[in-house]
Amino acid sequence: MSSSSSRLVLFVATRKGAWLFHGDTGRSAWRIDGPHFLGHNISHVQMDPRDGCTLLAAAKTGHLGPTVFRSTDLGQTWKEARQPPAFAKPTNDLPARTVDHTFWLTPGHASEVGTWYAGTSPQGLFRSEDGGESWAPLPAVNDDARFREWMGTVQDGTPDGPKLHSIIVDPRDAKHLLFGMSGGGVHESRDGGQSWSTLIAGMEVVAGFDVAEVTFHDPHCVRLCPSNPDRLYQQNHCGIYRLDRPGTTWSRIGRQMPAEVGDIGFPMVVHPADADTAWVFPMDGTDVWPRTSPAGRPAVYATHDGGQTWQRRDEGLPTQQAWWTVKRQAMTADTLPSPALYLGTTSGELWIGHDGGSRWENLARHLPEIYAVESAVLR
Repeated sequence: MSSSSSRLVLFVATRKGAWLFHGDTGRSAWRIDGPHFLGHNISHVQMDPRDGCTLLAAAKTGHLGPTVFRSTDLGQTWKEARQPPAFAKPTNDLPARTVDHTFWLTPGHASEVGTWYAGTSPQGLFRSEDGGESWAPLPAVNDDARFREWMGTVQDGTPDGPKLHSIIVDPRDAKHLLFGMSGGGVHESRDGGQSWSTLIAGMEVVAGFDVAEVTFHDPHCVRLCPSNPDRLYQQNHCGIYRLDRPGTTWSRIGRQMPAEVGDIGFPMVVHPADADTAWVFPMDGTDVWPRTSPAGRPAVYATHDGGQTWQRRDEGLPTQQAWWTVKRQAMTADTLPSPALYLGTTSGELWIGHDGGSRWENLARHLPEIYAVESAVLR
């Protein structure tokens, strides 16, 4: 089918609801659909690429608590999951836990229709085999004593709670899974989640902490290259990294970023067709951790050589006094032949970066704080 008959959809999750932005493939006209779930925290909205119409939304509501909503008509109607992610009562001596909110949603392998994975806060991994209607915990993560130690406590986590995120399904192998925990490292399974190994070699930790302790490792976002699934990129609390399999040691490629900017941030985006091209959005990583753009001058940085060099991409973005940043799920790229980037800010602005982020245009202002942005091409 020609690109002229295709269309774009952006799924924008915010602190007080969700919005869908419908656009043409020329990216010149947009229709806004929303708000959905007005007033509720929506951490993530994802479309099932296997059917092009099913959506899942991770929600924390005032009356239903943490739950997942499902739509089979691209957001026209929604229905709550019959059994949202919830921790089972431990069968050992570990303390019981309660899901605060579902944070991350990932569709399963193309061969496993109806399968989804979800990551929660506090850290937990869940699987659905019926399209998101019911969820079962994966005890090899949730009730494993080593994992529970690595997860730390709620007080040890990020300001809005520790999280299991960046759930990755290898497109070549449904049983090959990866995820990150903030905090608690990166982990990999080759048997569909029955057993796991750590993947932290080469990653750094905050000065004064023991790099050998998995607990202290804080990956912010992990991405697998669609065009080369043997390559992983990572934006970490302590730098930007790349891993090429079968290797098991991460290389800190962020050291090539400008010293005055640094390589600390949250989102990581990989080009859909070029494994050497990736983008990050740095934030102020100084000792006080203000979580703002460095010097109030936001910019995306791009690499086209696997992290050997980085280029600033800020045309069209504010040049001063812009004290916002971008969260780990709030930057993405579409899959058109010449991809555009999209980012949502903590101040409620939605931006499009044309020509791979070379020039930026504002699509929306005055939304609530944006938690996540995803894109899909409908054909």
